[in-house]
Amino acid sequence: MTKHIFITGGVVSSLGKGITAASIAMLLKQRGYKVQMQKLDPYLNVDPGTMSPFQHGEVYVTEDGAETDLDLGHYERFADIQCKQGSNFTTGRIYSNVISKERQGGYLGGTVQVIPHITNEIKDAITSMDSPENDIVITELGGTAGDIESLPFLEAIRQYRHEVGFENAVSIHLTLVPYIKAAGEMKTKPSQQSVGLLREIGIIPEMLVCRCERPLEDEHRDKLSLFCNIKKQYVIEEMDVPHSIYEVPLELMKENLDTLLLDLLKLPQRPIDIQEWKDMVKTVINPDNDVVEIAVIGKYISLQDAYKSIYEALTHGGIANAVKVKIKMVEAEDLESKDVAELLLGVNGILVPGGFGDRGVLGKINAVQYARENKIPFLGICLGMQCAVIEFARNVCDMKDANSAEFNPSTTYPVIDLMEEQKTITAKGGTMRLGAYPCNIKSDTKTSTAYSSLDIQERHRHRYEFNSEWAEKLEKNGLIISGLSPDGKLVEVVELADHPWFVACQFHPEFKSTPLHAHPLFKDFVKAAHEV
Repeated sequence: MTKHIFITGGVVSSLGKGITAASIAMLLKQRGYKVQMQKLDPYLNVDPGTMSPFQHGEVYVTEDGAETDLDLGHYERFADIQCKQGSNFTTGRIYSNVISKERQGGYLGGTVQVIPHITNEIKDAITSMDSPENDIVITELGGTAGDIESLPFLEAIRQYRHEVGFENAVSIHLTLVPYIKAAGEMKTKPSQQSVGLLREIGIIPEMLVCRCERPLEDEHRDKLSLFCNIKKQYVIEEMDVPHSIYEVPLELMKENLDTLLLDLLKLPQRPIDIQEWKDMVKTVINPDNDVVEIAVIGKYISLQDAYKSIYEALTHGGIANAVKVKIKMVEAEDLESKDVAELLLGVNGILVPGGFGDRGVLGKINAVQYARENKIPFLGICLGMQCAVIEFARNVCDMKDANSAEFNPSTTYPVIDLMEEQKTITAKGGTMRLGAYPCNIKSDTKTSTAYSSLDIQERHRHRYEFNSEWAEKLEKNGLIISGLSPDGKLVEVVELADHPWFVACQFHPEFKSTPLHAHPLFKDFVKAAHEV
Protein backbone atom coordinates (compact mmCIF):
# COMPACT_ATOMS: atom_id res chain seq x y z
CA MET A 1 0.00 0.00 0.00
CA THR A 2 0.99 3.64 -0.36
CA LYS A 3 2.76 4.87 2.76
CA HIS A 4 1.95 8.29 4.22
CA ILE A 5 4.03 10.90 6.06
CA PHE A 6 2.16 13.71 7.83
CA ILE A 7 3.99 16.92 8.71
CA THR A 8 2.52 19.32 11.27
CA GLY A 9 3.95 22.50 12.75
CA GLY A 10 4.05 23.95 16.22
CA VAL A 11 5.02 26.94 18.41
CA VAL A 12 4.99 29.56 15.63
CA SER A 13 4.04 29.80 11.98
CA SER A 14 6.47 30.26 9.06
CA LEU A 15 8.89 27.63 10.39
CA GLY A 16 9.46 26.22 6.92
CA LYS A 17 7.22 23.14 6.86
CA GLY A 18 7.03 23.38 3.08
CA ILE A 19 10.80 23.39 2.59
CA THR A 20 11.22 20.62 5.16
CA ALA A 21 8.55 18.50 3.48
CA ALA A 22 10.08 19.15 0.05
CA SER A 23 13.55 18.25 1.34
CA ILE A 24 12.28 14.95 2.74
CA ALA A 25 10.60 14.20 -0.59
CA MET A 26 13.82 14.90 -2.47
CA LEU A 27 15.85 12.58 -0.24
CA LEU A 28 13.34 9.74 -0.51
CA LYS A 29 13.07 10.17 -4.26
CA GLN A 30 16.85 10.06 -4.59
CA ARG A 31 16.66 6.72 -2.79
CA GLY A 32 14.52 5.39 -5.62
CA TYR A 33 11.05 5.80 -4.13
CA LYS A 34 8.10 7.21 -6.06
CA VAL A 35 6.98 10.21 -4.02
CA GLN A 36 3.97 12.53 -4.30
CA MET A 37 3.12 15.53 -2.12
CA GLN A 38 0.05 17.26 -0.79
CA LYS A 39 -0.84 20.38 1.22
CA LEU A 40 -3.90 20.66 3.47
CA ASP A 41 -4.77 24.30 4.19
CA PRO A 42 -7.23 25.16 6.97
CA TYR A 43 -8.62 28.38 5.47
CA LEU A 44 -12.15 28.69 4.08
CA ASN A 45 -11.29 29.82 0.56
CA VAL A 46 -11.84 26.99 -1.92
CA ASP A 47 -8.37 27.78 -3.25
CA PRO A 48 -6.01 30.79 -3.03
CA GLY A 49 -6.90 31.95 -6.55
CA THR A 50 -9.06 34.86 -5.36
CA MET A 51 -6.71 35.93 -2.56
CA SER A 52 -4.50 39.01 -2.74
CA PRO A 53 -0.75 38.32 -2.95
CA PHE A 54 -0.43 40.58 0.10
CA GLN A 55 -2.62 38.09 1.99
CA HIS A 56 -1.22 34.79 0.82
CA GLY A 57 1.84 35.28 -1.38
CA GLU A 58 1.97 33.95 -4.92
CA VAL A 59 -0.62 31.59 -6.33
CA TYR A 60 1.21 28.57 -7.73
CA VAL A 61 -0.35 26.92 -10.79
CA THR A 62 0.02 23.20 -11.50
CA GLU A 63 0.28 21.55 -14.90
CA ASP A 64 -3.39 20.51 -14.77
CA GLY A 65 -4.58 24.00 -13.86
CA ALA A 66 -5.01 23.99 -10.09
CA GLU A 67 -4.48 27.33 -8.31
CA THR A 68 -2.61 26.32 -5.20
CA ASP A 69 -0.50 27.26 -2.21
CA LEU A 70 3.04 28.45 -2.95
CA ASP A 71 4.49 25.51 -0.98
CA LEU A 72 3.63 23.31 -3.97
CA GLY A 73 6.30 25.26 -5.81
CA HIS A 74 8.85 24.08 -3.25
CA TYR A 75 7.60 20.52 -3.68
CA GLU A 76 8.09 20.60 -7.45
CA ARG A 77 11.43 22.43 -7.34
CA PHE A 78 13.05 20.20 -4.71
CA ALA A 79 11.62 16.81 -5.57
CA ASP A 80 11.20 17.33 -9.33
CA ILE A 81 7.63 16.05 -9.20
CA GLN A 82 4.43 17.31 -10.80
CA CYS A 83 1.71 18.29 -8.37
CA LYS A 84 -1.93 18.25 -9.46
CA GLN A 85 -5.52 19.05 -8.46
CA GLY A 86 -5.37 16.57 -5.59
CA SER A 87 -2.22 18.14 -4.19
CA ASN A 88 -3.96 20.99 -2.37
CA PHE A 89 -7.15 20.78 -0.31
CA THR A 90 -8.53 23.64 1.78
CA THR A 91 -11.25 23.71 4.42
CA GLY A 92 -13.37 25.54 1.86
CA ARG A 93 -12.91 22.81 -0.72
CA ILE A 94 -13.65 20.06 1.83
CA TYR A 95 -16.84 21.75 3.09
CA SER A 96 -17.89 22.60 -0.47
CA ASN A 97 -17.64 18.92 -1.42
CA VAL A 98 -19.63 17.83 1.63
CA ILE A 99 -22.37 20.44 1.13
CA SER A 100 -22.63 19.50 -2.55
CA LYS A 101 -23.14 15.86 -1.59
CA GLU A 102 -25.73 16.82 1.02
CA ARG A 103 -27.68 18.90 -1.52
CA GLN A 104 -27.75 15.87 -3.83
CA GLY A 105 -29.07 13.62 -1.06
CA GLY A 106 -25.77 11.85 -0.70
CA TYR A 107 -26.12 11.28 3.05
CA LEU A 108 -29.56 9.61 2.83
CA GLY A 109 -31.26 12.08 5.13
CA GLY A 110 -28.67 11.87 7.89
CA THR A 111 -27.52 14.84 9.97
CA VAL A 112 -24.28 16.12 8.41
CA GLN A 113 -21.60 16.75 11.04
CA VAL A 114 -17.90 17.55 11.35
CA ILE A 115 -17.40 13.99 12.59
CA PRO A 116 -17.75 11.77 10.65
CA HIS A 117 -18.64 13.61 7.41
CA ILE A 118 -15.99 16.34 7.29
CA THR A 119 -13.25 14.08 8.65
CA ASN A 120 -14.24 11.34 6.17
CA GLU A 121 -13.99 13.86 3.32
CA ILE A 122 -10.52 14.84 4.54
CA LYS A 123 -9.50 11.17 4.66
CA ASP A 124 -10.80 10.78 1.10
CA ALA A 125 -8.60 13.73 0.11
CA ILE A 126 -5.59 12.09 1.73
CA THR A 127 -6.18 8.72 0.07
CA SER A 128 -6.86 10.33 -3.32
CA MET A 129 -3.08 10.17 -3.79
CA ASP A 130 -2.94 6.40 -3.20
CA SER A 131 -1.91 4.52 -6.33
CA PRO A 132 0.72 2.03 -7.55
CA GLU A 133 2.53 5.08 -8.98
CA ASN A 134 3.16 6.46 -5.48
CA ASP A 135 5.20 4.57 -2.89
CA ILE A 136 5.07 7.45 -0.41
CA VAL A 137 2.77 10.46 -0.07
CA ILE A 138 3.94 13.37 2.08
CA THR A 139 1.11 15.55 3.41
CA GLU A 140 1.82 18.92 5.00
CA LEU A 141 -0.83 20.46 7.24
CA GLY A 142 -0.87 24.25 7.17
CA GLY A 143 -1.17 26.32 10.32
CA THR A 144 0.11 25.63 13.82
CA ALA A 145 -0.85 23.05 16.45
CA GLY A 146 -3.53 24.61 18.63
CA ASP A 147 -5.30 26.48 15.81
CA ILE A 148 -9.06 25.92 16.00
CA GLU A 149 -9.40 25.65 12.22
CA SER A 150 -6.88 22.80 12.05
CA LEU A 151 -8.74 20.49 14.42
CA PRO A 152 -10.84 18.58 11.83
CA PHE A 153 -7.69 17.88 9.81
CA LEU A 154 -5.79 16.65 12.86
CA GLU A 155 -8.71 14.43 13.85
CA ALA A 156 -8.84 12.99 10.33
CA ILE A 157 -5.09 12.30 10.46
CA ARG A 158 -5.49 10.63 13.85
CA GLN A 159 -8.28 8.42 12.52
CA TYR A 160 -6.37 7.55 9.37
CA ARG A 161 -3.22 6.56 11.28
CA HIS A 162 -5.30 4.38 13.59
CA GLU A 163 -7.01 2.68 10.64
CA VAL A 164 -3.92 1.86 8.54
CA GLY A 165 -1.34 1.35 11.29
CA PHE A 166 1.54 3.55 12.40
CA GLU A 167 4.06 1.76 10.16
CA ASN A 168 1.98 2.99 7.18
CA ALA A 169 1.35 6.56 8.35
CA VAL A 170 4.15 8.37 10.19
CA SER A 171 3.70 11.71 11.97
CA ILE A 172 6.47 14.33 11.95
CA HIS A 173 6.14 17.48 14.04
CA LEU A 174 8.19 20.53 13.08
CA THR A 175 8.79 22.82 16.01
CA LEU A 176 10.94 25.69 17.24
CA VAL A 177 13.64 25.46 19.91
CA PRO A 178 14.33 29.14 20.58
CA TYR A 179 17.56 30.60 21.93
CA ILE A 180 16.96 33.14 24.69
CA LYS A 181 19.87 35.52 24.39
CA ALA A 182 19.47 37.16 27.80
CA ALA A 183 19.51 33.78 29.53
CA GLY A 184 22.09 32.27 27.18
CA GLU A 185 19.94 29.14 26.85
CA MET A 186 17.93 27.18 24.33
CA LYS A 187 14.43 26.36 25.55
CA THR A 188 12.62 23.09 24.85
CA LYS A 189 9.43 23.93 26.77
CA PRO A 190 7.54 25.43 23.76
CA SER A 191 8.16 22.21 21.80
CA GLN A 192 7.02 20.09 24.73
CA GLN A 193 3.79 22.09 24.94
CA SER A 194 3.23 21.92 21.19
CA VAL A 195 3.56 18.13 21.18
CA GLY A 196 1.27 18.11 24.22
CA LEU A 197 -1.44 19.76 22.15
CA LEU A 198 -1.18 16.96 19.59
CA ARG A 199 -1.21 14.30 22.29
CA GLU A 200 -4.46 15.73 23.67
CA ILE A 201 -6.24 14.70 20.47
CA GLY A 202 -4.46 11.37 20.20
CA ILE A 203 -1.49 12.08 17.92
CA ILE A 204 1.94 11.18 19.27
CA PRO A 205 4.53 12.10 16.61
CA GLU A 206 7.17 9.52 15.82
CA MET A 207 9.67 12.22 14.84
CA LEU A 208 10.41 15.77 16.01
CA VAL A 209 12.22 18.15 13.65
CA CYS A 210 13.61 21.10 15.58
CA ARG A 211 14.23 24.45 13.94
CA CYS A 212 16.99 26.23 15.82
CA GLU A 213 19.64 28.94 15.49
CA ARG A 214 22.25 26.93 17.42
CA PRO A 215 23.07 23.23 17.56
CA LEU A 216 21.06 21.01 19.88
CA GLU A 217 23.06 19.65 22.81
CA ASP A 218 22.55 16.17 24.24
CA GLU A 219 20.62 17.62 27.15
CA HIS A 220 18.13 19.22 24.76
CA ARG A 221 17.63 15.98 22.85
CA ASP A 222 17.22 14.09 26.13
CA LYS A 223 14.56 16.51 27.37
CA LEU A 224 12.65 16.50 24.10
CA SER A 225 12.80 12.72 23.92
CA LEU A 226 11.59 12.24 27.49
CA PHE A 227 8.85 14.86 27.65
CA CYS A 228 7.60 14.48 24.08
CA ASN A 229 7.61 10.66 24.28
CA ILE A 230 9.86 10.37 21.19
CA LYS A 231 12.92 8.17 20.85
CA LYS A 232 16.11 10.24 21.07
CA GLN A 233 17.38 9.27 17.60
CA TYR A 234 14.14 10.66 16.16
CA VAL A 235 14.80 14.15 17.56
CA ILE A 236 16.19 15.84 14.44
CA GLU A 237 18.12 19.10 14.38
CA GLU A 238 17.25 21.54 11.58
CA MET A 239 19.50 24.56 12.00
CA ASP A 240 19.17 27.72 9.92
CA VAL A 241 21.28 27.30 6.77
CA PRO A 242 23.74 30.11 5.95
CA HIS A 243 23.47 30.41 2.18
CA SER A 244 20.52 28.77 0.46
CA ILE A 245 17.36 26.77 1.17
CA TYR A 246 18.82 24.12 -1.15
CA GLU A 247 21.25 23.23 1.65
CA VAL A 248 18.38 21.94 3.82
CA PRO A 249 18.16 18.41 2.33
CA LEU A 250 21.89 17.92 2.86
CA GLU A 251 21.64 19.02 6.48
CA LEU A 252 18.70 16.68 7.13
CA MET A 253 20.60 13.82 5.52
CA LYS A 254 23.44 14.42 8.00
CA GLU A 255 20.85 13.84 10.74
CA ASN A 256 19.88 10.52 9.06
CA LEU A 257 16.31 11.72 8.75
CA ASP A 258 15.65 9.82 5.52
CA THR A 259 17.00 6.49 6.76
CA LEU A 260 15.15 6.84 10.08
CA LEU A 261 11.92 7.51 8.18
CA LEU A 262 12.37 4.40 6.07
CA ASP A 263 12.87 2.39 9.27
CA LEU A 264 9.61 3.78 10.67
CA LEU A 265 7.78 2.97 7.42
CA LYS A 266 9.30 -0.54 7.27
CA LEU A 267 10.77 0.18 3.84
CA PRO A 268 14.15 -1.05 2.48
CA GLN A 269 17.20 1.20 2.77
CA ARG A 270 18.05 1.85 -0.85
CA PRO A 271 21.30 3.62 -1.81
CA ILE A 272 21.19 7.35 -2.46
CA ASP A 273 22.83 9.34 -5.25
CA ILE A 274 22.88 13.01 -4.33
CA GLN A 275 26.11 14.20 -5.94
CA GLU A 276 24.35 16.35 -8.55
CA TRP A 277 22.50 18.18 -5.77
CA LYS A 278 25.75 18.68 -3.82
CA ASP A 279 27.43 20.11 -6.92
CA MET A 280 24.51 22.48 -7.44
CA VAL A 281 24.71 23.73 -3.85
CA LYS A 282 28.46 24.34 -4.26
CA THR A 283 27.70 26.48 -7.31
CA VAL A 284 25.12 28.47 -5.33
CA ILE A 285 27.61 29.11 -2.51
CA ASN A 286 30.70 29.71 -4.66
CA PRO A 287 29.76 30.64 -8.25
CA ASP A 288 32.59 30.84 -10.76
CA ASN A 289 31.56 34.21 -12.20
CA ASP A 290 30.63 37.70 -11.08
CA VAL A 291 27.40 38.96 -9.59
CA VAL A 292 24.54 39.82 -11.97
CA GLU A 293 21.97 42.33 -10.73
CA ILE A 294 18.41 41.82 -11.95
CA ALA A 295 15.68 44.38 -11.23
CA VAL A 296 12.25 42.85 -10.59
CA ILE A 297 9.54 45.49 -11.17
CA GLY A 298 6.58 44.35 -9.08
CA LYS A 299 3.28 45.50 -7.63
CA TYR A 300 3.62 43.40 -4.47
CA ILE A 301 7.32 43.88 -3.73
CA SER A 302 6.79 44.48 -0.01
CA LEU A 303 5.88 40.79 0.45
CA GLN A 304 8.77 38.43 -0.34
CA ASP A 305 6.47 35.48 -1.02
CA ALA A 306 4.47 37.34 -3.70
CA TYR A 307 7.13 36.53 -6.30
CA LYS A 308 8.61 33.40 -4.74
CA SER A 309 8.84 31.35 -7.94
CA ILE A 310 10.27 34.33 -9.87
CA TYR A 311 13.08 34.78 -7.35
CA GLU A 312 13.83 31.06 -7.28
CA ALA A 313 13.84 30.79 -11.08
CA LEU A 314 16.33 33.68 -11.26
CA THR A 315 18.51 31.79 -8.78
CA HIS A 316 18.25 28.72 -11.03
CA GLY A 317 19.30 30.83 -14.01
CA GLY A 318 22.31 31.92 -11.99
CA ILE A 319 23.18 28.32 -11.11
CA ALA A 320 23.03 27.31 -14.79
CA ASN A 321 25.46 30.10 -15.65
CA ALA A 322 27.60 29.77 -12.50
CA VAL A 323 26.85 33.38 -11.53
CA LYS A 324 25.32 34.84 -8.39
CA VAL A 325 22.07 36.66 -9.09
CA LYS A 326 21.45 39.71 -6.94
CA ILE A 327 17.79 40.72 -7.06
CA LYS A 328 16.89 44.39 -6.86
CA MET A 329 13.24 44.66 -5.83
CA VAL A 330 11.67 47.77 -7.37
CA GLU A 331 8.16 48.94 -6.55
CA ALA A 332 6.38 49.60 -9.85
CA GLU A 333 4.59 52.69 -8.53
CA ASP A 334 7.96 54.31 -7.73
CA LEU A 335 8.77 54.28 -11.45
CA GLU A 336 5.73 56.47 -12.10
CA SER A 337 6.86 59.40 -9.95
CA LYS A 338 10.64 59.03 -9.64
CA ASP A 339 13.55 59.03 -12.07
CA VAL A 340 13.50 55.64 -13.84
CA ALA A 341 17.14 55.87 -14.89
CA GLU A 342 18.20 56.60 -11.32
CA LEU A 343 16.19 53.72 -9.84
CA LEU A 344 17.44 51.23 -12.45
CA LEU A 345 21.00 52.54 -12.70
CA GLY A 346 23.56 49.77 -13.09
CA VAL A 347 21.19 46.79 -13.29
CA ASN A 348 22.21 44.07 -15.74
CA GLY A 349 18.69 42.88 -16.51
CA ILE A 350 15.05 43.89 -15.98
CA LEU A 351 12.18 41.49 -15.29
CA VAL A 352 8.54 42.56 -15.19
CA PRO A 353 6.35 39.82 -13.64
CA GLY A 354 2.59 39.24 -13.64
CA GLY A 355 -0.18 40.90 -11.66
CA PHE A 356 -3.75 42.15 -11.84
CA GLY A 357 -5.28 45.63 -11.89
CA ASP A 358 -3.95 48.97 -13.12
CA ARG A 359 -2.00 49.99 -10.02
CA GLY A 360 1.66 50.36 -10.93
CA VAL A 361 1.14 49.49 -14.62
CA LEU A 362 2.55 52.81 -15.86
CA GLY A 363 5.68 52.14 -13.81
CA LYS A 364 6.01 48.71 -15.41
CA ILE A 365 5.61 50.29 -18.86
CA ASN A 366 8.29 52.87 -18.01
CA ALA A 367 10.63 50.02 -16.99
CA VAL A 368 9.97 48.25 -20.32
CA GLN A 369 10.76 51.44 -22.23
CA TYR A 370 14.00 51.91 -20.28
CA ALA A 371 15.06 48.32 -21.03
CA ARG A 372 14.18 48.62 -24.72
CA GLU A 373 15.85 51.97 -25.31
CA ASN A 374 18.98 51.23 -23.28
CA LYS A 375 19.45 47.70 -24.67
CA ILE A 376 19.21 46.09 -21.24
CA PRO A 377 18.21 42.36 -21.29
CA PHE A 378 14.51 42.12 -20.54
CA LEU A 379 12.09 39.34 -19.60
CA GLY A 380 8.36 40.05 -19.38
CA ILE A 381 5.96 37.52 -17.86
CA CYS A 382 2.14 37.57 -18.18
CA LEU A 383 1.23 41.20 -17.34
CA GLY A 384 4.90 41.97 -18.06
CA MET A 385 4.38 40.75 -21.64
CA GLN A 386 1.22 42.83 -21.95
CA CYS A 387 3.07 45.92 -20.70
CA ALA A 388 5.81 45.27 -23.27
CA VAL A 389 3.23 45.19 -26.06
CA ILE A 390 1.53 48.37 -24.81
CA GLU A 391 4.88 50.18 -24.55
CA PHE A 392 5.90 49.12 -28.04
CA ALA A 393 2.56 50.21 -29.52
CA ARG A 394 2.69 53.61 -27.82
CA ASN A 395 6.33 54.54 -28.31
CA VAL A 396 7.36 52.72 -31.49
CA CYS A 397 4.13 52.44 -33.47
CA ASP A 398 2.85 55.92 -32.45
CA MET A 399 -0.37 54.42 -31.05
CA LYS A 400 -0.40 56.88 -28.17
CA ASP A 401 -3.66 55.69 -26.67
CA ALA A 402 -2.67 51.99 -26.79
CA ASN A 403 -3.69 50.10 -23.68
CA SER A 404 -5.25 46.97 -22.28
CA ALA A 405 -9.03 46.82 -22.19
CA GLU A 406 -8.55 45.78 -18.56
CA PHE A 407 -7.21 49.25 -17.72
CA ASN A 408 -9.06 51.41 -20.27
CA PRO A 409 -12.11 49.77 -21.89
CA SER A 410 -12.56 52.77 -24.24
CA THR A 411 -8.99 52.86 -25.60
CA THR A 412 -8.63 53.47 -29.33
CA TYR A 413 -6.01 50.74 -29.56
CA PRO A 414 -6.91 47.78 -27.31
CA VAL A 415 -3.71 45.87 -28.08
CA ILE A 416 -4.52 43.67 -25.06
CA ASP A 417 -8.10 42.50 -24.75
CA LEU A 418 -10.27 40.05 -22.86
CA MET A 419 -10.20 36.51 -24.21
CA GLU A 420 -13.39 35.71 -26.15
CA GLU A 421 -14.33 32.81 -23.87
CA GLN A 422 -13.91 35.05 -20.80
CA LYS A 423 -16.40 37.72 -21.88
CA THR A 424 -19.48 35.95 -20.48
CA ILE A 425 -17.84 34.83 -17.21
CA THR A 426 -18.69 36.70 -14.00
CA ALA A 427 -17.35 34.30 -11.36
CA LYS A 428 -13.76 34.96 -10.31
CA GLY A 429 -12.50 31.72 -8.77
CA GLY A 430 -10.96 29.13 -11.09
CA THR A 431 -12.28 30.78 -14.28
CA MET A 432 -9.09 32.09 -15.90
CA ARG A 433 -7.03 30.34 -18.54
CA LEU A 434 -5.24 27.96 -16.20
CA GLY A 435 -2.64 25.24 -16.51
CA ALA A 436 -0.42 23.96 -19.30
CA TYR A 437 -1.11 24.76 -22.95
CA PRO A 438 0.98 23.93 -26.04
CA CYS A 439 2.83 26.63 -27.95
CA ASN A 440 4.57 26.62 -31.33
CA ILE A 441 7.84 28.57 -31.46
CA LYS A 442 9.05 30.43 -34.55
CA SER A 443 12.46 29.25 -35.73
CA ASP A 444 15.54 31.50 -35.72
CA THR A 445 14.36 33.52 -32.72
CA LYS A 446 15.80 34.09 -29.28
CA THR A 447 12.95 31.99 -27.93
CA SER A 448 13.74 29.00 -30.17
CA THR A 449 17.42 29.32 -29.26
CA ALA A 450 16.56 29.23 -25.55
CA TYR A 451 14.27 26.20 -25.81
CA SER A 452 16.18 24.33 -28.55
CA SER A 453 12.71 23.24 -29.61
CA LEU A 454 9.80 24.55 -31.66
CA ASP A 455 7.09 22.77 -29.63
CA ILE A 456 6.71 23.60 -25.96
CA GLN A 457 4.10 23.47 -23.21
CA GLU A 458 3.81 26.14 -20.52
CA ARG A 459 1.49 27.08 -17.66
CA HIS A 460 -0.93 30.01 -17.82
CA ARG A 461 -2.94 32.13 -15.39
CA HIS A 462 -4.68 35.10 -17.03
CA ARG A 463 -7.86 36.49 -18.59
CA TYR A 464 -6.47 38.99 -21.10
CA GLU A 465 -4.51 38.28 -24.29
CA PHE A 466 -2.57 39.98 -27.05
CA ASN A 467 -5.20 41.33 -29.46
CA SER A 468 -4.28 39.74 -32.81
CA GLU A 469 -6.16 42.48 -34.71
CA TRP A 470 -3.12 44.70 -34.18
CA ALA A 471 -0.48 42.06 -34.87
CA GLU A 472 0.25 43.16 -38.44
CA LYS A 473 0.89 46.79 -37.49
CA LEU A 474 3.11 45.86 -34.56
CA GLU A 475 5.07 43.36 -36.65
CA LYS A 476 5.66 45.95 -39.41
CA ASN A 477 7.35 48.14 -36.82
CA GLY A 478 9.72 45.43 -35.60
CA LEU A 479 7.88 43.35 -33.01
CA ILE A 480 8.52 39.63 -33.55
CA ILE A 481 5.72 37.23 -32.63
CA SER A 482 7.87 34.22 -31.78
CA GLY A 483 5.30 31.98 -30.09
CA LEU A 484 1.71 31.10 -31.04
CA SER A 485 -0.94 28.65 -29.90
CA PRO A 486 -1.15 25.65 -32.29
CA ASP A 487 -4.27 27.12 -33.94
CA GLY A 488 -2.41 30.39 -34.53
CA LYS A 489 -5.03 32.47 -32.70
CA LEU A 490 -3.23 33.30 -29.45
CA VAL A 491 0.08 35.14 -29.22
CA GLU A 492 2.19 33.52 -26.50
CA VAL A 493 5.66 35.07 -26.96
CA VAL A 494 6.99 38.31 -28.45
CA GLU A 495 10.54 39.60 -28.80
CA LEU A 496 12.66 42.28 -30.47
CA ALA A 497 15.34 41.68 -33.10
CA ASP A 498 17.40 44.85 -32.61
CA HIS A 499 18.08 44.17 -28.94
CA PRO A 500 20.63 42.00 -27.08
CA TRP A 501 17.84 39.99 -25.41
CA PHE A 502 14.23 41.13 -25.17
CA VAL A 503 11.62 38.37 -24.71
CA ALA A 504 8.15 38.54 -23.19
CA CYS A 505 5.74 35.63 -22.72
CA GLN A 506 2.08 35.37 -21.75
CA PHE A 507 2.68 32.19 -19.73
CA HIS A 508 4.54 31.67 -16.43
CA PRO A 509 7.89 29.94 -17.08
CA GLU A 510 8.92 30.35 -13.43
CA PHE A 511 6.56 27.53 -12.43
CA LYS A 512 8.60 24.94 -14.34
CA SER A 513 12.09 25.90 -13.22
CA THR A 514 14.13 23.78 -10.79
CA PRO A 515 17.62 24.20 -9.30
CA LEU A 516 18.94 21.25 -11.31
CA HIS A 517 17.13 22.24 -14.52
CA ALA A 518 16.79 26.00 -14.89
CA HIS A 519 13.98 27.08 -17.16
CA PRO A 520 15.39 27.87 -20.64
CA LEU A 521 14.11 31.46 -20.66
CA PHE A 522 15.56 32.22 -17.22
CA LYS A 523 18.81 30.51 -18.15
CA ASP A 524 19.25 32.57 -21.32
CA PHE A 525 18.00 35.78 -19.68
CA VAL A 526 20.61 35.56 -16.92
CA LYS A 527 23.25 34.61 -19.49
CA ALA A 528 22.42 37.70 -21.56
CA ALA A 529 22.46 39.90 -18.45
CA HIS A 530 25.91 38.55 -17.59
CA GLU A 531 27.30 39.12 -21.07
CA VAL A 532 25.98 42.63 -21.71
